[in-house]
Amino acid sequence: MISIIDYGAGNVASVANALETLNEKFVITSNEVEICRADKIIFPGVGEASFAIKQLHMLNLFSMMRMIGKPLLGICLGMQLLCDSSKEGNVSCLGIFPTTGEKFDETKTKVPHMGWNKVKQTKESKLFTGIKDEEYFYFAHSFYVPVNKFTIATAENGIDFSASLEKDNFYGVQFHPEKSGDAGLKLLENFITLC
Repeated sequence: MISIIDYGAGNVASVANALETLNEKFVITSNEVEICRADKIIFPGVGEASFAIKQLHMLNLFSMMRMIGKPLLGICLGMQLLCDSSKEGNVSCLGIFPTTGEKFDETKTKVPHMGWNKVKQTKESKLFTGIKDEEYFYFAHSFYVPVNKFTIATAENGIDFSASLEKDNFYGVQFHPEKSGDAGLKLLENFITLC
């Protein structure tokens, strides 16, 4: 069973539709017990970082998510919230990845970064098994995670940034696999079956 964490930060329905396409059983929940009972956890996100962190605290999910031992996949804002902090609202986040979410420089590139972009795999990961290097995925974001030692894939929008992160049981993708066609479905399937 897969838990999709519902904390009021968007794109839950799109993720659910993708899992239905893959014939996977899932529950959409903000209940700590249901989340912990799952084999895999998906942490989606669209919206503003400080609001999202406030929601996690209100739902008593913040501490639990920091200590969870199950495979967890953060999507878009969900990935950014796995970092130490975000400059979006200057908020402390979950602290899994020791880095800070930054805003793209509007004087140097288009903000928000929206649309299809190539993802370059920089380290081997089960998440990208069977997905060709420099495959296109769909992005929609104004903030990004800088490239760091946990980066497993990058994309470019004026600068190179982390398209995917991996550390222990925590995975993150800046793009939206649920909106990225066959490649996105393959990545979700990899997370569910291999990670």
